[in-house]
Amino acid sequence: MLISRDDSSLVVDWLCEWTRGQPTTVTCFYFDFAARKEQTVTSMLGSLVKQMISGTGGVPEEIWRALRGQNEAVSGRRPQLGDIVKMLQLITSSRRTFFVIDALDECTAVQRYRLFDSLKEILQKSPGTRVFLIGRSHIRAEIETRLAGRVISVSICPTRDDIIRFLRVRLSEDETPDAMDSSLEAEILEKIPGSISEMWVAARALGILSYTIS
Repeated sequence: MLISRDDSSLVVDWLCEWTRGQPTTVTCFYFDFAARKEQTVTSMLGSLVKQMISGTGGVPEEIWRALRGQNEAVSGRRPQLGDIVKMLQLITSSRRTFFVIDALDECTAVQRYRLFDSLKEILQKSPGTRVFLIGRSHIRAEIETRLAGRVISVSICPTRDDIIRFLRVRLSEDETPDAMDSSLEAEILEKIPGSISEMWVAARALGILSYTIS
């Protein structure tokens, strides 16, 4: 089953509502196959830093001082991955944080490995940080190995009837109904449900979703 950006945004919206009024930050990132060359782990985590700083409504002064010091340390060059990981460790160590990362399978294997390593570093320094990952089933083993002991995974797979109902609705909305005869419709309803791939969700201690980590 393909979980779209709109679906993952529901998770973000729910988290924002659930944590309203609490010193909590919710951030998100959606990998896009068409932009995989530009969406490196450095740029992706850099996006999370920007979201966290702009969304906190007031970063404690001691964090600002440390961030300014970190910025001075990388003055004259673009922040490297290690610099950004340190920034995230610093910010998340003082406030509860949620990372929602969607379409992880659209990220290249090399970048995924770097992301897993970076997340491990952040989680080691930030026990209050929670991560929600979404991707297709073929990378399930990767994350369970790379983040061993820190995640659980849950398969999300629609029933055949769910898919057929969805397809019937979309076919009824076709703006060129004359192009669809009963034979083609029957073929679509027969073949597409059998080709839908399983998706999975990996979460670290997202108790709000009834997931727990030993």
